[in-house]
Parts: sequence; structure tokens; C-alpha cells
Amino acid sequence: MVDADQTFVIVGGGLAGAKAAETLRAEGFSGRVILICDERDHPYERPPLSKGYLLGKEQRESVFVHEPAWYAQNDIELHLGQTVVAIDRAAKTVHYGDDGTHVRYDKLLLATGAEPRRLDIPGTDLAGVHHLRRLAHAERLKNVLTHLGRDNGHLVVAGAGWIGLEVAAAAREYGAEVTVVEPSPTPLHGVLGPELGQLFAELHREHGVRFHFGARLTEIVGQDGMVLAARTDDGEEHPCHDVLAAIGAAPRVALAESAGLELADRALGGGIVVDEHLRTSDPDIHAAGDVAAFPHELFGTRMRVEHWANALNGGPAAARSMLGRDVVYDRVPYFFSDQYDLGMEYSGWAPPGSYDQVVIRGDAGKREFIAFWVKEGRVLAGMNVNVWDVTDPIQRLIRTRAQVDTEALADPHVPLADLLP
Repeated sequence: MVDADQTFVIVGGGLAGAKAAETLRAEGFSGRVILICDERDHPYERPPLSKGYLLGKEQRESVFVHEPAWYAQNDIELHLGQTVVAIDRAAKTVHYGDDGTHVRYDKLLLATGAEPRRLDIPGTDLAGVHHLRRLAHAERLKNVLTHLGRDNGHLVVAGAGWIGLEVAAAAREYGAEVTVVEPSPTPLHGVLGPELGQLFAELHREHGVRFHFGARLTEIVGQDGMVLAARTDDGEEHPCHDVLAAIGAAPRVALAESAGLELADRALGGGIVVDEHLRTSDPDIHAAGDVAAFPHELFGTRMRVEHWANALNGGPAAARSMLGRDVVYDRVPYFFSDQYDLGMEYSGWAPPGSYDQVVIRGDAGKREFIAFWVKEGRVLAGMNVNVWDVTDPIQRLIRTRAQVDTEALADPHVPLADLLP
């Protein structure tokens, strides 16, 4: 029974944590809500960091989840710039800050997110080596791209995933020279497979990006603390002024691990193991957002999703679960990207090897189409490129698991709704 004497603590000041706090109040919880964040900025959303804000098209204030005054107005105790150092599950206390401040909890939510993976090579201590995860990273990178564009400078991007490609696009819009180094044969290989990955390679090449596939960085060469070049394992050297490491993110599980919570296999993405209600192996501790590895019955696997929609929906779901509501978290994964004049949305989950064909509806050459990843006539995932207002029927096709006529699926004249059972 939840009452005003209870204290709910949220660790992590990203979108998942902020939306969880909002939901607790919206659902009528009148006890203490404490939100602890190791960043000094108020909770913010991350997509603008590699999109609108990085490009200078959105103001800094636009990235924040709530106005700063919202937290006091809703009686949310916000502790910024404070790192949680330990969880005592027996005493049900959270310890944070340099002075060992502790607070008791009745329910605890871990929304600690993920952190960028680091390049384990010589030269990463040079001033021109960057990561992009936090607002401070985006502010610094924005200044770097401005100067590179003005001075005809050269950026090397390690990794052709979403962050790498979005920053490459931003750098070209600023006027910088860009080379992307990627060990796979196409961009986004692990997400889209070779069929659609090639489309993104062509898009970026048209805008002047150079790709170096089948290679990894082995060293960043510098002088007087500044970057001069990036070397790869096949003997190539790329002169450059700055390097962006965009080789993925790792879930921040150290706090959960030290508390003895069950963790997912790192080889399968890692994260904190939660059940369908987003409860960890301790029933009084929940997890949500990038760090949570949840079971998904629809796809028959445990998954960890590092995208905006998962934080947006997972935080509120965890909050309701903490309140004792009967919540089952089984959202179809969704994310979006904007690169140059290409906008896309992706729903579902279809890693290479899980599908037997890719069905294209529309004109891929004009980059106005929907791609469907299909196995045995069932849609596993769909990506709409410069085609809008189709996410709902795509997700319904995925969720129903219905077998579809692939010729009709490829025909733009057949409404997607007509393919639903």
C-alpha cells in the first residue's frame, strides 16, 4: 500500500528518470520523490545532442525535459551533480555525494543509462578526441565543428552507427571534411543489415563523406597535445584535426553490480536484468531506460534498448510498477534519425540473420520508401524513410505476427491497414 510516508528514490537524471518522477506525481503518489543526478544540468533529452542542437537549429533550453522550476513546483527533491556511490539493500539506503549522505528508500528506480565506449588505443588523451553522450560533450563538439568548417578542417569518425552518421552529417553541414572508419562492410550493419546499410553509405558519399570500411583505428597521432592523424589496422593513415569515438555505449551497471543485482550477459548487450514489470532481482528496486534488460515475448528474447522512446515510455512504466500497478512493459522498439534531407523512423527488431528477406515499398532510389524485414511472411521490423504517419500500422503488423502477402506489402497502392488481420 503506497502512502504519504513512503520515499521513492530515482537514480539517474535522464529522460527515463525525469518521466518516472513526473508519472509518480501524475498517478497521485504523495510521498517523497528524490531524484539524484550526477550531472549538473537539469534532466534533458539526448536526441538533440546529435541532431538539432548540434546543428545550431535548436536552442539549449529546448533539450530539457521540464522547466527548472517544475521540480520544486511538484515537490521533487532534485540533487544535481551528485553521484550515488552505494546501495545498501539490507538497510534500503542509497549513499551519494562526497560526504556520504544517505537516504532511505521504500522503492528505488535505477535509470543510470549508458556511457560511451572508449577507444583503447594510444592517443586518446589528446585534446581533439571526443565522445558524444552528455550535453557538455555536445556543446564542445558544436564549437569544434564550427571551427573545422570555418578552417576546412578534417574530422575522423570511428564508427558508422547512428551517432557516428548523425555527427558526420552535422560536420558536413558545417563544412568540415569527414572520414568515417568502420570495421563492418556497410554503415549500421548490425541494425539494418547490408541491404539498407548501403543506402546510408550512398547518402553520405553524395554529401562528401569518405568511408573506410573493414578497418579499425589503432592509434591517434598527435603533437603538442593536438591530433594530427588517425591510423588504422590495415596501415592507412588519415590526417585530421579531431576524432570522434562513436563505437557504441555500455550500460552503467557498476552500482547495480556492487549491490548484488542480477546482470544480463555482456555478450548479449548486458544491463540490469528486469522482469516484464521492470523489477530487478530485488523486488523493491526497478530499472528503466538504457540500462534495463527486459524480456520481450513478441521477439522471444531479452533486450536492452538504447533509444529515446524506450526512456520516454520505460520511465513511466517503471513508476507505475513501483506504485503496484499491473504493468507489463512490451513496447515495440522505436527510434528515429535525421541526416541531411533524410528522415527515418524504425520500429521492431531484426538483426542480421533473423530475417529471410527485405521488402521495399516505394522508391528507394528517391529515398521515399518503407523497408520491411520479413521472416516466413511475418514482419519483424519496418523502417519508413521520408514517408510519414505510418508508424502505427507498421507496429501493428509487427505485433500481430500475421503472415502477409509480400507482393501486397511491396505495393504502395495497397493500404497497410488492409494487410492487418
